[in-house]
Amino acid sequence: MNKILSAFAALLALTGCNSSEPKAETTATTDGNAIVECIMTRTSIRQYTDQTVSADTIETLLRAGMAAPTAVNKQPWHFVAITDREKLDGIATANPNAGMAKKAPLAIVVCGDMKKALEGPARAFWIQDCSAATENILLAAHALGLGAVWTGLYPNEDRAKAVSELLKLPETIIPLCAIVIGYPAEQPQPKDKWLPENVSYNEYK
Repeated sequence: MNKILSAFAALLALTGCNSSEPKAETTATTDGNAIVECIMTRTSIRQYTDQTVSADTIETLLRAGMAAPTAVNKQPWHFVAITDREKLDGIATANPNAGMAKKAPLAIVVCGDMKKALEGPARAFWIQDCSAATENILLAAHALGLGAVWTGLYPNEDRAKAVSELLKLPETIIPLCAIVIGYPAEQPQPKDKWLPENVSYNEYK
């Protein structure tokens, strides 16, 4: 457990997310720059080496996911970490966009737990919460030297159903996406997605 906590603390230090010591200044710091660099250099990785991902590292990724913001702190998520070769192959079969899972050592399926979701019109906030958790896992993976790619399941009914059956999910657990993860065997360049025309200030223009 100490190894897990140490790894997570290292990740927090790298990303500047350790808030135990409030900062008086609001200017960019080295840690702040590391956060921005992690975000800007992350890209989808679809080819992996044969190296396995340790149990400690998997738990660090899951802890990062659970650190995501969540409406009314409902935390309406459930994570299925997959290292079994047959199950990984099943993910690739269930989702045509996740073919790389056949060569990956790990996938994390991020699910919404409807027993924890808000009621009424706010129920759909589970999608935002689980998406925030997914992005946290992607960034944590990148910070730890892993490569990962987000592959969508929900709201595609066929894909979601196939993964639900594969993982024996109850009806109250909805698979949002499968994150395929491994140590990168490729180094694609991150895309510069900055488009000023996609921004308005104060009102739409």
